[in-house]
Amino acid sequence: MSYEAYFQTEREAQLAELKEWLTIPSISALSTHKDDVLSAAHWLLDTLKRAGLENLELHPTAGHPVIYADYLHAPGKPTILVYGHYDVQPVDPLNLWTTPPFEPEIRDGKLYARGATDDKGQVFMHIKAIEAILKQEGTLPVNIKLCIEGEEEIGSVNLPPFLEASKDKLAADAVLVSDTSLLERGRPAICTGLRGLCSLEVTVNTALTDLHSGSYGGGVPNALHALVSLLSSLHDDKGRVAVEGFYEGVPELSPLLREEFAKQGVDEDKIRASLGLEQLYGEEGFSFVERVGARPTLELNGIYGGFQGEGSKTVIPKEAHTKITCRLVGNQDPQHILDAVEAHLIANIQAGAKVQVKQMEKARAFNIDPSHSILQTAADAYGKVYGTRALFTKDGGSIPIMESFSRILKAPVVLMGFGLDDENLHAPDEHFNLENFDKGLLTIVEFLKTV
Repeated sequence: MSYEAYFQTEREAQLAELKEWLTIPSISALSTHKDDVLSAAHWLLDTLKRAGLENLELHPTAGHPVIYADYLHAPGKPTILVYGHYDVQPVDPLNLWTTPPFEPEIRDGKLYARGATDDKGQVFMHIKAIEAILKQEGTLPVNIKLCIEGEEEIGSVNLPPFLEASKDKLAADAVLVSDTSLLERGRPAICTGLRGLCSLEVTVNTALTDLHSGSYGGGVPNALHALVSLLSSLHDDKGRVAVEGFYEGVPELSPLLREEFAKQGVDEDKIRASLGLEQLYGEEGFSFVERVGARPTLELNGIYGGFQGEGSKTVIPKEAHTKITCRLVGNQDPQHILDAVEAHLIANIQAGAKVQVKQMEKARAFNIDPSHSILQTAADAYGKVYGTRALFTKDGGSIPIMESFSRILKAPVVLMGFGLDDENLHAPDEHFNLENFDKGLLTIVEFLKTV
């Protein structure tokens, strides 16, 4: 039986099985769902066993457990480590869901539920692709290991120590991940870079208390004025970050990479119009897709302080706050960036004001050379099924654990995603286009048989 016929025969049963997993509210961020996360892990273990995987293990961590399984019966063949996660995002605001988030429903060829595309649906495809090969051929053409965690949505804090402690168990020739998206319907993509991240919170203080603007206005520092002046110093008039040392480790865009970006055919006017903007904005000399995929940023995420109630209040605020995040590329060191931004803020604070900086999260960027042979094999697998070969892209977002896998296991990471950007991941009415469920199964099989 062909794999197309096999998956068509099994489709209804497989979707019913996936729906069962999606009913489990495995929200890792909420302690009230700790038992649900564990239930989702046990459901996964049972499903892996039925699929034919061996050496199934549930590894406790300081948070939620990591699931391991393997099938190692292909001596001399590559070993592929499949990574994914079984935890999901919170569902608020609940009233914006058309149907309850943990009552899966198929509408117009799309499966609606929290976790449908991020990431239970995509992990499930790998299990069913492996199961299909085992049932069709009795063995696998490669060695397979799986490492599925329950904390990706809260930063994978306990996974790096597990990777360090389990390097031998997890050793592989490549790490295979489906937690990204196609460029658009029918246009597959393989992500070759994810931006890193660092963040900080800033507080500016002036007087001991808020002051009357009639009694003190013009004679004392204003915390909001001081903060706004300070933040305006972070960029120059060409959209570049003005912090000394910020661009250390940022690679120049090669002609090959710029060509790959151009192949995406991104319509900047369409993006601008869809966002209701008069024009786009960013670092001079780069296209929109280059700015968001391959250049670093420093963004203000929130500014607050002073009177914000109804009407007016003639006050000079004593305190003002902002939250800042930086997206990082190449070999930028997040700790160096945090220190450089903090030094800039201290050096440029207005006279009479004081600044305090709280350094927060940090993660390095992930990068892989698109010419790597295994990425070329993955692109060919997409081409065989979708009829068009995958393009190589850079994603502006961050999945910090990808860099950890690459660095700790010293293996290439292959990001073969099957989602779409408009599937509302992390938002109400999350869904998964079943067209990509069907094609994704065939693509994974093709990759495993040809790698």
